[in-house]
Formats: sequence, C-alpha cells, structure tokens
Amino acid sequence: MKRQILIYGLIYGICGGVLIVALKLIEYRFLVVEHSVEIYGGLIALVFAVVGVWLGLKLTRKKEIVVIREVAVPAAGPFALNGEKLKELGITRRELEILELIANGMSNREIAEKLFVSENTVKTHSSRLFDKLSAKRRTQAVQIGKELGLIR
Repeated sequence: MKRQILIYGLIYGICGGVLIVALKLIEYRFLVVEHSVEIYGGLIALVFAVVGVWLGLKLTRKKEIVVIREVAVPAAGPFALNGEKLKELGITRRELEILELIANGMSNREIAEKLFVSENTVKTHSSRLFDKLSAKRRTQAVQIGKELGLIR
C-alpha cells in the first residue's frame, strides 16, 4: 500500500513539475514577444553606456610626458685612487680588483674565470668587501666604491 502511494505521488509530482516548467516557458515566450521592443532598447542602451564609459576613460587619461635633458658634468681631472680610504677600510688589492670587475658588470663566475680562482674564492672576497663597505648588494658596493674614490 505504501509503495503504491509512493509511486502515485512520484508520478503526479513529476507531471506537476513538468507542467509548471511548461507554463513558465510559455509565459516567458509571451513576455519576450510582448515586450521585445523594450528589451532590445535596453540592450542597445547598455551597449552604448559601456562604450561611452570606455571611450571617456580612454580620451581623458593623462598622457605621460618624458623629458630628456643632457646635463654637462665637469671633468674633475684624471681619476686618482683614494689610498687613505683604502687603508682605513683595510681593503686588499684582490678585493679592490674584484670590486672593479663587479663595477664592469661581471658575474662571480666570469670574475673567477678572469682571475683564475674558484667561484667560492670570489664569493669570499666579495662578502668581505661588502662587510668593509657596509654594503648589502653588489650595486650598493659599487656605488659606495665610487663615492669613496676607490673605483671609477
């Protein structure tokens, strides 16, 4: 008995659901047909609004202006190594040589090949040099070396 009631309820439930879906589709169809002009007008208005906002942002954006100026730097004369700072900081000749090669843009491997030493030796000299110059990076060491008159 329960099984028959369950099957009966299931069949009529499915039929009712299908009927409701069919009625909603018919209602949607009549809604679209009846109000098609308003729907198309709204879609066109939406497209024009989006294009207008995009075009407005594109046209009113500030353009970047790049100014290039040549600044004459007076030559102070030939480069002279600041021996006092070199002694004061305790920088060895090899460390100075590595600093010059770093300033030329060479990597640790390239410096090692040029000086015929291992890459670990170059790293050791570099880290000692960075400690003496209080630098954290290669670029900072080069900048400090130029400011102190140790390299060109």
